[in-house]
Amino acid sequence: MLKSVRNILILILCVLTPFVVPQMLSYAAGPGTGAADWSSARRDTAKLSPAPEDYPGAVIQVFGARTWSWRGNFAIHTWISMKKSGAYDYHRYEVIGWRAYRGGEALTHRRGSPDNYWFGNLPELLAEVKGEAAEHLITKIEGVIEAYPHKYDYRLWPGPNSNSFIAHIGREVPELALDLPPTAIGKDYIGSGIVTAHAVSGRGFQLSLGGYGGFTLSPVEGAELHLLGLTIGFDFDDVALKLPGFGRIPIF
Repeated sequence: MLKSVRNILILILCVLTPFVVPQMLSYAAGPGTGAADWSSARRDTAKLSPAPEDYPGAVIQVFGARTWSWRGNFAIHTWISMKKSGAYDYHRYEVIGWRAYRGGEALTHRRGSPDNYWFGNLPELLAEVKGEAAEHLITKIEGVIEAYPHKYDYRLWPGPNSNSFIAHIGREVPELALDLPPTAIGKDYIGSGIVTAHAVSGRGFQLSLGGYGGFTLSPVEGAELHLLGLTIGFDFDDVALKLPGFGRIPIF
């Protein structure tokens, strides 16, 4: 009996180690924001989006930035910004948890600020489409956003959260070829009672057990294993490791 228990514990440890150790090392490295408090954290533009007066064409951009305080050691917050051809401003869509906690709609839509720092953290451009291709996609994306089934729902973990929302767009709009990093915790939440779906990129296959575990096989994402919201994997296209906390690490 004791031997069986020991073997089970060893098996659990072997399964958890590849997920937990990178996350612990990332937490020790402390990549979160260095701002003293959220009210003084930087929120101005990162100058990653072309100004409408400089580029009149259509633009679609997906951004991700480390979340506020200690949570930034684990996860990023993602959003999508879009500008139609000839428009004078961007439309930004994202899910904000505190709005749902107060009984409001978690999904927000506002104009301007397409690429601002997220409470002191520099955003990273995760996907971009410009010009005529973007013009055709914007209407499609707007329809996907309008039909999003979790507008009033929010759970920090395992989802639905801000990353679940952006992942939903990616699955419905494969033209974005969206490859969210392992730090986009919540991306693997497909929906209540839904076990299989397209990968986040819209290409390939994903199995998800409520966001608590599963795997992805895709020509865009590569091979991923998911456990408790964490992701390990290998990106064959970019030749990179995918690790909790650290994100995507190029090998060459």
